[in-house]
Amino acid sequence: MKKSVLTLLIGLGTMTTGCAQQQPNTILSNEKMESHAAEHKHHAEHTVADIREKTQNSNDLPSFLNKQPEDMKRLYSEVAKHRALLENIPCFCGCGTTAGHKNNYDCFIYENKDDGAVVWDDHATRCGVCLKIADEAIKQYDSGASIKEIRAMIDKKYEKGYATPTPTPPVK
Repeated sequence: MKKSVLTLLIGLGTMTTGCAQQQPNTILSNEKMESHAAEHKHHAEHTVADIREKTQNSNDLPSFLNKQPEDMKRLYSEVAKHRALLENIPCFCGCGTTAGHKNNYDCFIYENKDDGAVVWDDHATRCGVCLKIADEAIKQYDSGASIKEIRAMIDKKYEKGYATPTPTPPVK
């Protein structure tokens, strides 16, 4: 996945529900961090339920992506191919608390069935933080970085100014 999702993230600005209220490279003052925390609390209390849709396999994308930008469809497709990576990467949008997610993979895929079917989750369609973390992790992985290196990079980058991360166990 060589194309950046920057354009996608900008376009999602009006669609987000509190997950991506801050730009990833912004250093926040204490006042802004408190405001950001309050926004996540509001998000936690007023989150719209995620849409879940089952398809026969990971090659069949869910219909809730039909009206989404091509970059988002591509990212959802890439996420399905990078399960082992993204199950080891936390998300920092607050979805661990609000949606019970355990890692960044959960923002896109709710369940993988034994018969190969996939239950997709639309959470990431409304959350720039989820999208950015998955995009960064996949690009790093495809460039040769290890899962452990990527996890350290994501943890460091998102440790301040974002919500509490999902309870993703450390990479061994």
